Amino acid sequence: MTEIFVTQPVPERALSRLREVASVRVFPDTLQIVPYDRLREEVSRCDVLYCLLHDRVDGGIIGASSRLRLIASSAITPAHVDVAAATARKIPVTHIPNIVADATADLQWGLLAAIARRIVEADRALRRGTFPGAQSMHFVGGEIHGTTLGTIGLGAIGSRIAGRARAFGMRVLYTKRHRLAPEEERQLGVEFRTLEALLHDSDFVVINATFSPETRHLIGAPQLALMKPTAYLINTARGPMVDEAALVDALRARRIAGAGLDVYENEPQVHPGLRDLENVVLTPHIGSADRATRERAASIVADNILAFLRGQRPPNVYNPQVFAGEPS
Repeated sequence: MTEIFVTQPVPERALSRLREVASVRVFPDTLQIVPYDRLREEVSRCDVLYCLLHDRVDGGIIGASSRLRLIASSAITPAHVDVAAATARKIPVTHIPNIVADATADLQWGLLAAIARRIVEADRALRRGTFPGAQSMHFVGGEIHGTTLGTIGLGAIGSRIAGRARAFGMRVLYTKRHRLAPEEERQLGVEFRTLEALLHDSDFVVINATFSPETRHLIGAPQLALMKPTAYLINTARGPMVDEAALVDALRARRIAGAGLDVYENEPQVHPGLRDLENVVLTPHIGSADRATRERAASIVADNILAFLRGQRPPNVYNPQVFAGEPS
């Protein structure tokens, strides 16, 4: 019987569909990434690997099995998979389309509000028994309404956070490689700036760019120095786009007011300096973690797997060249 290994518990509806046609093993720990050696062992005896963004599926994992036939990732861009190694072995790698834009924009807004209004700090203080009173200056934070948000990137997520910002009466700046047409800018209610001007003019800087070698450390010490001392940085895109050591230095010195981070330079490790700071809110890469989005993602992964097991080309193949010469 076909063996499927799932690296984390996922919505049961998708698992039930898979169990109708295969034996499904699920790594049971929701708070731990599958250890590398355990993953290698599991892959050595499965036909299909259902993996998540944090699973490192490198050449050593892929080469551990002579029976592995499909790698089904729940990532939009399966950068955690050595796609070249899979392709060399004629193993399809599937992914999901970008269905996480609204969920991620919601989290961006949550981080923005939490860090500006010092919600996490206030929560911690109240749990310790501190209640400074409604008129106290102790938890006074930054304004949101009427301020300026700058988004680095204006794709699916960037355009959504722009809409949320406008609903709060914010001015919205954007930067991207190719400027929009004036009519598009008017429709979206956004103003173009260079990266440097955006950093200088924004009260909230939100990273929505695509990660590539060129955008590694897109935000480092020189860029942080351009920001206002009252400004906040929000990153839910990819951790390596921010130089974390430079960010820690800027936060410690109060060269910027704070940061909200959902992604990290060396995930799952978090820079120890970030954990020690009060003026940063940290979440563990949960941009897609609302129920509807996770259900839909799992359903798409199941669709990909089931199509493959029926002998069909999966609907979302990242390396279609493995099917070269076959009918589509």
